[in-house]
Amino acid sequence: MDMPEENPFQDTLRFERRAPECTVVIFGANGDLTKRKLVPALYRLAYERRLSSGFAVLGISRTGLSDDAFREKMRDSVQRYLEDAPFDDGVWSAFAQGLFYLSGDVSDGELYRRLAARLEAIDESRHTGGNALFYLSTQPSQYASAAAGLGAAGLSRGSGWRRLVVEKPFGHDLASARELSDQLHQHFGESEVYRIDHYLGKETVQNILAFRFGNGIFEPLWNRRYVNHVQITAAESIGVEGRGAYYQEAGSLRDMIQNHLLQVMATVAMEPSATFRPTSVRDERSKLLRSIRILKPEEVLENAVAGQYGPARIGGQDVPGFRQEAGVDPEAQTDTFAAVTFFVDNWRWAGVPFYLRSGKRLPKRVTEIAIQFNEAPLAIFNGGGSEIVPNLLILRIQPEEGISLKFVSKRPGAGMKLRPVSMDFNYGSSFGERSPSAYETLLLDAIVGDATLYTRQDMVEASWAAVEPILHVWRETRFDFPNYAGGSWGPAAADAMLARRGHVWRKP
Repeated sequence: MDMPEENPFQDTLRFERRAPECTVVIFGANGDLTKRKLVPALYRLAYERRLSSGFAVLGISRTGLSDDAFREKMRDSVQRYLEDAPFDDGVWSAFAQGLFYLSGDVSDGELYRRLAARLEAIDESRHTGGNALFYLSTQPSQYASAAAGLGAAGLSRGSGWRRLVVEKPFGHDLASARELSDQLHQHFGESEVYRIDHYLGKETVQNILAFRFGNGIFEPLWNRRYVNHVQITAAESIGVEGRGAYYQEAGSLRDMIQNHLLQVMATVAMEPSATFRPTSVRDERSKLLRSIRILKPEEVLENAVAGQYGPARIGGQDVPGFRQEAGVDPEAQTDTFAAVTFFVDNWRWAGVPFYLRSGKRLPKRVTEIAIQFNEAPLAIFNGGGSEIVPNLLILRIQPEEGISLKFVSKRPGAGMKLRPVSMDFNYGSSFGERSPSAYETLLLDAIVGDATLYTRQDMVEASWAAVEPILHVWRETRFDFPNYAGGSWGPAAADAMLARRGHVWRKP
């Protein structure tokens, strides 16, 4: 008989759980993600005493390095990129004893035979129980060959559990996403594939569930009767930062909206699950994504806006446009800004627009969800200097995580004069403790086998289905780029898209 799934939301010590013994195998161990996020996150888990003594990390990359050289390189990375946490020599010394390195090419079958032998040796010395988490921090083109290599060497099965973590992008379109899934499933079951989306590991995104379903006053308002529209913004103030060649093939719609923002939207709009278990929660997110109305080709240009930043002078400095960035075609049609109006065709949200936008070289770095409620049915306080604005609930994901509720209140003094005010919740000041980074949360979840915050294949396919009509129309459209200056909030067409429904973008 199958045992019932553990309910992670009933565990009051969820973030104090200890990782079981295992080896984390990182393919692409010399890449930026490993240096900036993965190893610093694992060190922080060690600092918090959440790693067992039977824990090891095996880095794999083509560069020839000894174990000691790899340890020294990772020490430098942790000291440089560790956020809001002290570096402790004693903790590092114990952590570094479990760091190992193996050089080889992901496409070379011999690598996996040597990997099998190395894992066996690590198991004997570190007592990892035969458990292994394979983390693919490589080029997406290598995901399938890595899974095949692991399968051919018998490493997808073993005496302990085996799991595969895959970084985005999960395909380039719907067909390639399905093909990648089929290739992974030849060697790993769906329950063993963990598609990581670091946005789902952020505290505020997780807190959406607690906010909605842990309180009695918000969920009754969370529907078409009371919500006027929803805006989800992910803005970056930087340009492509030397990643022009990659970004030219991706663009903002693929890079941000198809995965991160649609997953956030699904978390905001999903139905309550019958139980808060991983499968139940993911079932509801998947159901929401499948309820998104698929745009017809003739609807795309009215409901989706592409933008590309041009040269500008920001902060007294001249900054290049996207087409002037290194590795970028001077006539590139890449979207560095994308805004889309989505509708959810279900009873809760029918007719409520969800506006999603993301872009580079915007005025500030900010990610937030803004839920605007309907106005009061009768404006009895108009006039007399009152400023009446709709109620607004803002969930800030970054850079400062928190929640604000905006409403109107009477100003002090004689007469009924109203003005907007806000009630603010801030993680740092409210709890007085550091929030774990997204990668700390998600790595620990993968190691303990909690898939709640990971993306399932049906979600991936549903999100690709939602954006694919836009991609098809944009591919056949010649845009007059650039159409917004660096440092602005994007092209005028994005404002016009909302204005057609009487709405305006919120300026975070």
